[in-house]
Amino acid sequence: MVSARQPNESTEAILHNTLRIATFNMHKGYTHFNARFSLHLQRDMLRKLEADLIFLQEVQDLHSKHRHSLDAKSGQMEFLADSVWHDHCYGKNAVYPNGHHGNAMLSKFPISQTHNLNISAHGSEQRGMLHAEIIVPNWDQPLHTLCVHLGLFAKWRRQQLKAITEYIQNSIPHNAPLILAGDFNDWGRRSGRQFALHLGMHEAFEQHTGQLARSFPSWLPMFHLDRIYLRGFSVKHTMVHAGPQFLKLSDHAVLSATLRKL
Repeated sequence: MVSARQPNESTEAILHNTLRIATFNMHKGYTHFNARFSLHLQRDMLRKLEADLIFLQEVQDLHSKHRHSLDAKSGQMEFLADSVWHDHCYGKNAVYPNGHHGNAMLSKFPISQTHNLNISAHGSEQRGMLHAEIIVPNWDQPLHTLCVHLGLFAKWRRQQLKAITEYIQNSIPHNAPLILAGDFNDWGRRSGRQFALHLGMHEAFEQHTGQLARSFPSWLPMFHLDRIYLRGFSVKHTMVHAGPQFLKLSDHAVLSATLRKL
């Protein structure tokens, strides 16, 4: 599903080939253990990032019991995008009696095409990858973006990494600028090794700081679950947005990066 309005173009991206991006597992708009509804605070936090492009996981775009909690007539994606990110797209992953959730992307630039790929490795755990082509003014080709949320078990993640690798090899031009971001649930470095070997991609934080970002749990990050993989970009700046204040937001920290197109 794509929604398009008039683009609010980022001067940095247009004039200097620079993009500000972020990735965030928003836990369906709740804090850890579903203790508190936090969608309004999440929106305020995301706005302060001033990102051109945001990758979101666990977006609950429809839940009949929670609709009254929004100031919008539609789902969480539209509520978060509001008047800031004029284009956005959603890929449904998990479906249940009261609604569904999945991955989403918020963009300040036009989204020309989208595709939602089912990468579930087992019937008990529904997972997906959302692919969008984004038209950045004055760029010579579309930006390809992939938002993912991988499984909890290593065996399933191996199958999902293989599916992602094959999809990129077969569906995305090898010279196109590419960003793959999301919650990889990867407690090691398997995904990075696979993407580097087969796709020539590198992880933004690892390239910029020499190590993966710690993103979970958000109030005291210890584990490197969330990642930003790149092809065709250098990294100017990275930041982990975490700390005690995230007890009121989500169980995952936000990762942000400033990228320069090569």
